[in-house]
Amino acid sequence: MVKALNNVSREKSEIVKNLLKRIHEGESFEELKKEFSHILSQITPFEIVTVEQELVREGVPINDILRMCDIHLELFKNALASRQLKGIPKGHPLDLLIAENDEILKTSEALSLYAGVLARALKEGDAGEASKALTSLKSLITAVKNQLRSHYRKNQMVLFPYLERKGISAIPRVLWGREDQVIVKLRELMNLLDKAAENPLSQESVKVSETITQLSRDIADLVFRENKILYPALQVLLSESEWAAVDKVARKLGFFVKQDKGEWAPSEQPKYPYEVVAEITPKQAEELPEELKGVISSTSFPPDTYTIVREGDLEFETGFLTREEVEALFKSLPLEMTYADVNNRVRFFSESSISGGFPRAKTILGRRLEYCHPPRLEQYVARNVEALKTGKEKYRVFWTRLGDRIIRVLLVAVRKPDGELLGVAEIVEDFTEVLNNPSEIMKKIVVL
Repeated sequence: MVKALNNVSREKSEIVKNLLKRIHEGESFEELKKEFSHILSQITPFEIVTVEQELVREGVPINDILRMCDIHLELFKNALASRQLKGIPKGHPLDLLIAENDEILKTSEALSLYAGVLARALKEGDAGEASKALTSLKSLITAVKNQLRSHYRKNQMVLFPYLERKGISAIPRVLWGREDQVIVKLRELMNLLDKAAENPLSQESVKVSETITQLSRDIADLVFRENKILYPALQVLLSESEWAAVDKVARKLGFFVKQDKGEWAPSEQPKYPYEVVAEITPKQAEELPEELKGVISSTSFPPDTYTIVREGDLEFETGFLTREEVEALFKSLPLEMTYADVNNRVRFFSESSISGGFPRAKTILGRRLEYCHPPRLEQYVARNVEALKTGKEKYRVFWTRLGDRIIRVLLVAVRKPDGELLGVAEIVEDFTEVLNNPSEIMKKIVVL
């Protein structure tokens, strides 16, 4: 903590401590906000967290400090918005993303505070208090991990492609790299917590406290970069139609904050990155955050002009493929599928070049699905198909053998987005290696 405080000027530290104490004592929030707005505009969220740690050491109850979190974040958010983000209507994707960052900071702040409680318990040799702190920390780490995964997914899958399409690829790579580092640290921290729980006064507990302090700083730094650089840049660069697409996809992925419709509704049809070819205009470059202006003006940023849609493509909800690509893809899958329409007539089957299943031939097209099985199984197949068609089941799973191979058969209903039944698919997968060598498979698992 002493090392961390070296990164926060003593002047800032004393000013913020004074502010928080006066909030705690019940002074007018609006008056304090006016008085401290200038200094707060120069302080990162991590610096505030660091000062709060000092307050904990001085005996201010943790619950009292946590009740201040909303006020701290509002002060910081208002100061930051006055510098970069203006005119964001309620319900706009940026409004929701910033609201998510507020919640992430609150959870991260609580993590840092409980890490301080753990450090104090370790210093005093209080195993009971250390155990309680570890339990609270595990719950908070789970919460912040879920928040970050949801939030980062929208950055990585929805926002970054627009920047890359406009020729800005470095910022997404750097931010994604930092986001990934945080997720990896959280995963390692969970493993460390499990070890520490076995002996609350062990060195593992010391390491937990130290790791969380740094982790809180990393999270605060990312929030600052997003709110101060990424989101202001996107506010300048994205058109209304692009924001319409962001809104549609991001809401499908899900926000973990309340999604009121608010003031904003897109006035144009969604436009996805592959539909955009646009250079950064001089006017846009001038309006970008200061951190980007110099880079943009000194380096050429040609847009990505690759055309993804080709003549003759079949357009799907999730992309574009030629007929040749569709057939090649099916052959490349480690499974085989038979599809029957709503009348139980086979319309399609695939063959895998990787993993074989039951023998089938083109002569089964138009055949009743149940007739593709031995007579002793016809009624069994018919009953399960009927259960899927009536909606009693979404899918049914069966296991069987084919020679020395262990096969999983998945029977699944195929429906339109509105729920209308189209047919039934029978998916056949070879699980022999997985079931015969589970320990070897476990060794090969790579956590992404």
